[in-house]
Amino acid sequence: MKYTRGEKKDGKIVIEFSLDAKEWEKEVENAYNKNKGRYNIDGFRKGKVPRSVLEKTFGEYLFYEDAFNEMCPRVYQEMLDKEADIFPVDYPEIDVKSFTKEGVKFTATVTLLPEVKLGEYKGLEVKKRKVSVSAPEVEGELKSMQEKHARFVEVTDRAAKNGDLVNLNYSGSVDGVKFDGGTAEDQELELGSHTFIEGFEEQMVGMTIGEEKDLNVTFPEAYHSEALAGKPAVFAVKLLGIREKQLPELNDEFAADTTEFSTLEELKADIKKHIKEHKEHHADVDAENELIKKIVDASEVEIPAVMVENQLDRMVEDVQNRLAYQGLKFEDYLAYTGSSMEAYRDSRKDEAKNAVKTTLVLEEIVKAEKIEVTEADIDAKLEELAPRMGKTVEELKKTVVKGQEEYLKNTIISEKVIKVIKDLNKIV
Repeated sequence: MKYTRGEKKDGKIVIEFSLDAKEWEKEVENAYNKNKGRYNIDGFRKGKVPRSVLEKTFGEYLFYEDAFNEMCPRVYQEMLDKEADIFPVDYPEIDVKSFTKEGVKFTATVTLLPEVKLGEYKGLEVKKRKVSVSAPEVEGELKSMQEKHARFVEVTDRAAKNGDLVNLNYSGSVDGVKFDGGTAEDQELELGSHTFIEGFEEQMVGMTIGEEKDLNVTFPEAYHSEALAGKPAVFAVKLLGIREKQLPELNDEFAADTTEFSTLEELKADIKKHIKEHKEHHADVDAENELIKKIVDASEVEIPAVMVENQLDRMVEDVQNRLAYQGLKFEDYLAYTGSSMEAYRDSRKDEAKNAVKTTLVLEEIVKAEKIEVTEADIDAKLEELAPRMGKTVEELKKTVVKGQEEYLKNTIISEKVIKVIKDLNKIV
């Protein structure tokens, strides 16, 4: 195999490949041996038909496509292994020039990793916002703790109200026909929790024990079941029981019973401390992001369209996975928001472009500052992760496969480059 590289132009390079008759014949023979078992010819056992017979029967180019598909990625990779300055960002565009017994010629147009012209990334200064914790924020956390330790007491002398935990039977129907999953008995529901379809809980407020009632609701347009999405439905409901939520009093006894603190004031002080730590962390991250943005904005790079499209693919996939976790389809989400795949991708194109540029600039800083991952770095990271995963470092080392190791290295590099950027600049 021979290849000739062209000049880099507009972020691409064209590589011309050629195989002579002897090399090509070897590829075709390999394709024959690999695929001959697919063919049946009367008078021959399956997989034992001579190549000449198969080519006479089905055409002399029978194995050419298989041979090329097997050969092309291999010789392309061999070229990349030799050409240390060629960094592709996507699959090459292959163009076959000739395809005969005399040999094969084809070109691979490679989109290259763009060159980054770093702007100033040292001696910069950004301001970190000051954080404070208000009394209502502390009270809000206390209220959440109070809710978690609430108890429910059965009541029989009044109608249901928001905040009650009710026991009920229900049977749902659309156009008079019951649907799968729409019927249940002895179910619990906290009124006002918005757990059920909008309007369901609201219509139960005021019902009394033993009362039966038809609730009229409409399923959301983005409901996970296409058969029910947007449909009006009727739920026949019977209220079986009511339990009232009773909150514990916020005092020293509450603090002692539910935490390691003896007094409510100690608990408040700890809550305030943790809220402030949380806010400080976010303020740090925001300052880091502002610093990175300054560096990225000051740098120059021509980003290939394919890198932006690939980033958009990853962003769409992320949204699809998150929606699927909620039982929703991305197509339903687009319909509900009155959008389309094309419009959605277009709306996030600037975000994708910025994400690609940020990655490229950070990678350039990694090279400029000669940031590397050592075995000691990996060991330190494993020691950090092991307790969280309930394993020893030795156990964790055994389970880290090659793909995970690469992810681990990328994580360490990311942490290191952020530290270097912070050390080279100033956050005040």
